Amino acid sequence: MDYKYDEIKEYFDDYIKEQDNEWIEDNLDDLHYHAFNTDYYIIGNYQATKWLGDEVFNIINFIKQYEIDNFGEVNTDFSSPESVVNMYAYIIGESIVNDFIDRKELETA
Repeated sequence: MDYKYDEIKEYFDDYIKEQDNEWIEDNLDDLHYHAFNTDYYIIGNYQATKWLGDEVFNIINFIKQYEIDNFGEVNTDFSSPESVVNMYAYIIGESIVNDFIDRKELETA
């Protein structure tokens, strides 16, 4: 799923610009955690509802499948639009961070 991928990538790119290279190198293994799990991507149910738009049910199904595949159960509170958006950003953030790390490793190879 690539709904708002570019927006989430821009969020990550802005996050990276705020960090210095030494911090990035020291935290490369935990970069996804720091970028997408220590702060909310969207705050507030109203903003989250607007952000989800017509894709809300597709995003919920996407999250359900991810959580079942990775955790064996579903934990996200789907009654909270804020939780749905933030979990979706967390999941999409995995591929964004992995791409960043892959590019970084190619640069240093």
